[in-house]
Amino acid sequence: MNRLSVGFLCLFILSTFYSHSQVNVIGQDTLNKVITTAVPFLAITPDSRAAGMGDTGAATSPDANAAYWNAGKLAFIENGYGVSLSYTPWLGKIINDMSVFYLSGFYKISREQTVAASMKYFDLGEIQFNKGPDPIDQLGRYNPREFAFDVTYSRLLTENLGLGGAIRYIHSNLTGALTTGAIDAQPGNSVAVDLGVFYTKPFVARNSNLSLGLALTNIGAKISYSDVNNKDFIPINLRMGGAFRTELDVNNSLTFALDLNKLMVPSPYPGSKSKPLLNGMISSFTDAPGGFEEEIHEIMLSTGVEYWYNNTFAGRIGYFNEASDKGNRKYLTFGVGINYNKFGLDVAYLVPTNKRENALAETIRFTLMINFDKKAKTDESVTD
Repeated sequence: MNRLSVGFLCLFILSTFYSHSQVNVIGQDTLNKVITTAVPFLAITPDSRAAGMGDTGAATSPDANAAYWNAGKLAFIENGYGVSLSYTPWLGKIINDMSVFYLSGFYKISREQTVAASMKYFDLGEIQFNKGPDPIDQLGRYNPREFAFDVTYSRLLTENLGLGGAIRYIHSNLTGALTTGAIDAQPGNSVAVDLGVFYTKPFVARNSNLSLGLALTNIGAKISYSDVNNKDFIPINLRMGGAFRTELDVNNSLTFALDLNKLMVPSPYPGSKSKPLLNGMISSFTDAPGGFEEEIHEIMLSTGVEYWYNNTFAGRIGYFNEASDKGNRKYLTFGVGINYNKFGLDVAYLVPTNKRENALAETIRFTLMINFDKKAKTDESVTD
């Protein structure tokens, strides 16, 4: 096997391995229906609060990680500025050198405007590249890695409605410098944007509020690891959801959240990857070979409950469900959170419910947040 073949073989194994480790081990017939994309690390839940609530986040209350879930809700954040750092072990049951880091920060410019920046980094551990079975055929060790950096702007349009957008740079290097004289197995790069809308309505008489969110994320160019004739869609996603929060009394509150997600990329069939970006996004709602029933199967459901005591201690539980023929991810999630002064710590844990392997099973995920003083409100505001 020549050097080029090894490069692309390693590329294929790496991308397929961690993509399908995310969707669990399933049969070959079912696997043919699973929608796969390049850079699936973009879809890994970065923060432990959402991870503890079944991966919900479209309409939950905003925090330092709000920009990932819905740029529109970031404008409703009450703190003046803050940062968050999250750590997620990947395949922690079998290896200890794969992980996802997520660093985010926000700043509230005024009562109605908030900006944020974040970086997601996926470390795939160290890989030994070979061109043959003999020790002399070893090409060296390499540490594949991927990252995405984005900036977000969010604005209040009214007291109840927010709109936001983000731009993202994506870099994926799975093979290092494996090349031949003619063709390189090169890193992949892309640029994408997010759009988000968030609406929240308080019910003063009931000490509660209802929130709705809609977000289109990772709308961007296809990515290539070799040449312009071999490109893959990135995980363009439509997320919509709602959250209902109610105060049981002065110290206790509950939030119920529900999210629906659908990848806006073509269903897997011959020639689907060659579709232009816009055509592929639009046709993703009608192109499933199994018709309407299969299209419904492409919708993923997340639900979660969050309990707060005195805004100090939180308990969370959630459930994620994906159709058996579209990946078969089904799992319960649990989480706890503690707030003390300006500091917050969230922890999450995942348990598969269908005896399928999951890359996040039996691993503990952490998020540390620091929030600073609330931004003083001003009288000059278009929302008044």
